Amino acid sequence: MTTDTARTVFLLAHTGRPAAIRSAELVVQGLLRNGLGVRVLATEAADLPLPDTVETVTDTSPAAVDGCELLIVLGGDGTLLRGAEFSRASGVPMLGVNLGRVGFLAEAERDDLDKVVSRVVTRDYDVEERMTIDVLVHSNGDVVHTDWALNEAAVQKVSPERMLEVVLEIDGRPVTGFGCDGIVCATPTGSTAYAFSAGGPVVWPEVEALLMVPISAHALFAKPLVTSPTSVLAVEVQPHTPHGVLWCDGRRTVELPAGARVEVRRGAVPVRLARLHQASFTDRLVAKFALPVSGWRGAPH
Repeated sequence: MTTDTARTVFLLAHTGRPAAIRSAELVVQGLLRNGLGVRVLATEAADLPLPDTVETVTDTSPAAVDGCELLIVLGGDGTLLRGAEFSRASGVPMLGVNLGRVGFLAEAERDDLDKVVSRVVTRDYDVEERMTIDVLVHSNGDVVHTDWALNEAAVQKVSPERMLEVVLEIDGRPVTGFGCDGIVCATPTGSTAYAFSAGGPVVWPEVEALLMVPISAHALFAKPLVTSPTSVLAVEVQPHTPHGVLWCDGRRTVELPAGARVEVRRGAVPVRLARLHQASFTDRLVAKFALPVSGWRGAPH
């Protein structure tokens, strides 16, 4: 079948995993067989058994995805978050195939590869937008760093033997201060990631909200906070405390000097996710965490 160059799919894979290499090979073969073009990064193509008809690009910036209708990502949570960087900057929807453990961002599992190819070929998928957060770091009154996150922005201590002293602020008003290991500011999407591990609530993706979750805080009032999506959250690192560090989605980091201020607000640009299933988030939650639901009888008829 002649390749339809008007339809190109970008493939991103964790080539350090044998399962990802085999999965990538199967996806590429299926797409090419059905007349779609495939594009991959040259750095990953070197590790993949790809036919000559696959387009390779040396540009590792989001511009590498230009002209593609979909971004298929094969890997665990880290690879999916790397794919989210390409997706957000380009506007191309991301379809994740989980090759890791939990993989809340993924829409399919390794056993679903044939279905993934079929649905992509027939354009039988929906696209939903996920809220992101924009992050500003202030130091001595100046903005010294800007960033974003799909899951969370985490302010953390660096020194293992000393706590990070912080004051929390919401919408320009102080809430409380304490010593802690850190603070997680998360989206609903990120509520099942780092914020969940820190004891935060699970928030359904369609709920528009921002979360602020303390990590190992030494205080009586150190509960997770859920705010309006229009709120501005701020974490002030106190001048007398050791410096901290900011992590965005566990991928991008910057040092926070003592006295730094981190502001988090709803992101201006969402991440677009391709969806194959109409299953509710409740069912996804039960499946991903293998929650015990035996004995459930449902609402009476």
